[in-house]
Amino acid sequence: MEADQITLELHNRPQAWALMQSQLHPFLAASLQQGKRLVLTVKFETRSQAQNRLMWPILTEFSKQLQWPVDGRMVTMEPCEWKDVLTAAFKCENVRLAMGLNGGVVLLGQRTSKFTKTQFAEWIEFLYATAVDRGVKLPAWKDE
Repeated sequence: MEADQITLELHNRPQAWALMQSQLHPFLAASLQQGKRLVLTVKFETRSQAQNRLMWPILTEFSKQLQWPVDGRMVTMEPCEWKDVLTAAFKCENVRLAMGLNGGVVLLGQRTSKFTKTQFAEWIEFLYATAVDRGVKLPAWKDE
């Protein structure tokens, strides 16, 4: 079975050039020779697993230590709900709202999984700063 896609991780110029010559060019040439049409997408690397593992303990501490107004009353929110509130704030609360099917409101487009590593690093810094501003005590982080 032939591959229908190729994924290359490029880390520096010499390595990128070598991979493009040895893998990308032959793949493109063979595919085009067979009459296939291609779409080439180049994107920055997204968040790492280590970054993602760091985010959830921080959000859990927000959940444990703070209550927040929801539907007119102060409640304890789940970490994923804190993620929604905090990503909206991180994006300067410039988000899109849609009407829900039953008349509620749905927040659109806040996906940290789409953040690049640099954006995710800024997001983590934002979480730490917000924790300090709100008096949330964070434990020391250990990458397991």
